[in-house]
Amino acid sequence: MKLSQQSQSLIESTIQKAMDNFPCGCERSIVTDIYLQANQSAGELVIFNDEDEVLANCIIKEWIDYNGSDFFKDMERVFTSILNRMKEKCIFDKPSILQPYSFVLVDEEKETIAELLIIDDDMMLVNEELLKGLDKELDDFLKELLEK
Repeated sequence: MKLSQQSQSLIESTIQKAMDNFPCGCERSIVTDIYLQANQSAGELVIFNDEDEVLANCIIKEWIDYNGSDFFKDMERVFTSILNRMKEKCIFDKPSILQPYSFVLVDEEKETIAELLIIDDDMMLVNEELLKGLDKELDDFLKELLEK
């Protein structure tokens, strides 16, 4: 799914609005996950915390008309891209949330579909792109090690 720039901006501003619930300078909140719930039929994005408190929401009209085969797989890609862009802008460094915490995509029953991003200075979420070729490198290393 290719979302318009307007829809991507709306998602980003909704995530920013959710993060505004954790202002800088306050006592650090203990939040382990921030959930992004995408409802295709209603076109609604709801962002909530561990205690099911709604932090922000919006309507993405493009979702309602979407007829692709795997909505959540497409949403995982879209959200990951937006969240990584926001992370690069240091948006997630400012809120008063104790690290680590993560952004999680959930369905209407609040079942986890995917971990989208982990915010932690000491941890990195490993994805398929990062692991590409790792098997071959490890095999080559082991072969070289055993030959000595």
